[in-house]
Amino acid sequence: MRTPVIAGNWKMNPTSLADAMQLALSCRETADRLPTVTTVICPPAIWLAEVRRVAGGGRLQIGAQTMHFEEKGAFTGETSPLMLAGVAEYVIIGHSERRQYDGETDERVGRKVASAVAHGLRPVAAVGERADERHAGATVAVIDRQVRAAVGGLERIARSGLVIAYEPVWAIGTGDAASGEDVQSVASQIRTILRELDPEGADEVPIQYGGSVTPDNAAEYFSQPDIDGALVGGACLKADAFAAILEAAAGGRRAS
Repeated sequence: MRTPVIAGNWKMNPTSLADAMQLALSCRETADRLPTVTTVICPPAIWLAEVRRVAGGGRLQIGAQTMHFEEKGAFTGETSPLMLAGVAEYVIIGHSERRQYDGETDERVGRKVASAVAHGLRPVAAVGERADERHAGATVAVIDRQVRAAVGGLERIARSGLVIAYEPVWAIGTGDAASGEDVQSVASQIRTILRELDPEGADEVPIQYGGSVTPDNAAEYFSQPDIDGALVGGACLKADAFAAILEAAAGGRRAS
């Protein structure tokens, strides 16, 4: 049975270390009382080490929001996988905002995923279609291309620690969340692709949903057979809302 993975992507928030510490400690308190759920928070890179020092050590896991695939070099503003050693267990790769604003391509996503695994990090590979692609009926093709590119550099999926997050771009931060049925359809497609590539490892990969996840709709997603958690945006910045989503995941696991 896959353990649900709930990851909070803080993005460029909060703007002070004091607020980051307060939020991290609240998340740790919730994580420590929900042993059937893996709780991950992904602060901005500048807060990673301090969040780890203050809030790490319990059940709470720490994740980075991105990384470079190279270990070192002349890459201004980037963070290498070696720099994340000891301060993060997870790293988000290929988020749609990185693809849109920073030119992150499918090819780079694949290189980053492979580098993360090689350096002992668990990559959360984000995939998802834009609104225009959805309206054009291209969702299946987009997901197929992005998933295959994301895992293309892995020798095997089994025991890689891979997590895949389905985040339809049109649902991120818009309040227009996908239905549970729609999400399950895409998650099932992702699982089928993984089985084709590595039958042994496919069923161990948690598949998350991300895109306007709230305490009100979380249970709908966690009731789906191929959804194993969420990549949470805005709601993770409110300790009580994030706790409610974690509790919904724990309840869904007990029900299953």
